[in-house]
Amino acid sequence: MAISPPFPPYPPQPGGAPQDGVLRHAHWWQRRWVRYGALITLLALSGLVILALVRQQTGTEGFLVGLGLAVLPVPLLIAAFRWLDRVEPGPWRNLVFAFAWGACAAALIAIVANSFATRWIATATADPSSADTLGATVIAPIVEESAKAAAVLLVFLFRRRDFTGIVDGVVVAGVTATGFAFTENILYLGTAFGTDQLTGDSGIASVTAATFFVRVIMSPFAHPLFTVLTGIGFGVAALSGDRQRVRRVLLPPAGLLLAMGMHALWNGSSTFGDFGFFAVYAAFMVPAFGLLTWLVVWTRQRELRTVREELPAYAAAGWLTPAEPFALGSMRARRLARVYAGRHLGKPAARAVAQYEAYATSLAFLRHRGRRGRAGADFLVRERELLNELWRRKDVARPALAHAARMTAPPVRVTAPPWPVYGVYGYSQGQAQMPGHGQGQVPGQAYGYGYGYPAGHGYGYPAQPYPASNPYQS
Repeated sequence: MAISPPFPPYPPQPGGAPQDGVLRHAHWWQRRWVRYGALITLLALSGLVILALVRQQTGTEGFLVGLGLAVLPVPLLIAAFRWLDRVEPGPWRNLVFAFAWGACAAALIAIVANSFATRWIATATADPSSADTLGATVIAPIVEESAKAAAVLLVFLFRRRDFTGIVDGVVVAGVTATGFAFTENILYLGTAFGTDQLTGDSGIASVTAATFFVRVIMSPFAHPLFTVLTGIGFGVAALSGDRQRVRRVLLPPAGLLLAMGMHALWNGSSTFGDFGFFAVYAAFMVPAFGLLTWLVVWTRQRELRTVREELPAYAAAGWLTPAEPFALGSMRARRLARVYAGRHLGKPAARAVAQYEAYATSLAFLRHRGRRGRAGADFLVRERELLNELWRRKDVARPALAHAARMTAPPVRVTAPPWPVYGVYGYSQGQAQMPGHGQGQVPGQAYGYGYGYPAGHGYGYPAQPYPASNPYQS
């Protein structure tokens, strides 16, 4: 096995000096810790304010009840979006930021802006009932979807490497909306509990039970569904090349407008009669949810196909083994590789394999964008970084991926020729008939299933690639 990269890495600039010999000193507000500190402070202050506002409206007991009920769908939604992101998992810090923005900043903007707008309309029209309806069907969708879209925009602008396609947009938008719905559910459920305390209702006939059924059981995906439309707009913009300026500029606002429209339809369903809510739920929400789910899963499969199609070029150059593109393009093979490494070398090895898979996927997507003319000016630098990260982890990842490739290769029917074969794979003259001969089988014919690996496995591996003492021996 080679001990150095197939090609010498590009030499770094001596001493890390900037180009053109110009020393550039970042201003204090451009330093990373300053920006992170400002963002964390903003979100923390928003969280404290929103906490105080919700507690003021629900009371301490109502707040605790609402919190306990509102948290139930959050792990399921986060797990679902994380599953969608398994092909090229983004960093957790992006998801933490998205959830915190939705739960704190976006919720605070929505509460303040919706309350102000509704009171202003009520004062101007002297009709509080119409003001509430107008606020719910017009003001709330515009304010809330814009506040949630701000998180997607920030990740799109400042974490561009992590935002490369539709799935990334869906995940960031969905997690942001999950955080927003979490805070909103605390408010609604806490208020419902306070109403039950005043009326004495309890059990299944209570307002709390009805609110929980509608918001947590029937429609936990409502807010994520709306904001995902915005995320898809940004995701398609991320896939667009520099020459496709119209798509890059118009698609994010188009997705935002669709999100606002569906949100307005959902909020206005209560004005469509006694069964308006159920009609909108059955005719629009469920089909839209199914269609978007199919789109995202189809996009996920297309990403795996991109990995299988783009990585063989690096295998031909010697950066990867020939088996790796197949293994890295299969989620089952990826999981088997991580399990195999963790079982033999422990959790650090499993993490190294997971990192190897993520870097290899990013490399495949980078090459795909480069072939289509959508790569940025830092294509070569980024490619070098990813290749070096792969090379650092190859000693741990390659055996695990080789094992996974052998275990997940598609079965191939192996049939012996219909004529007698003498020697190792047939039977010699004077040898007894094969089992089953005389029962309708062709002499010397055998049926079985292999894994498409001839001697040496067909992928450049010897029959026993590792010594018996190696824990990675399969």
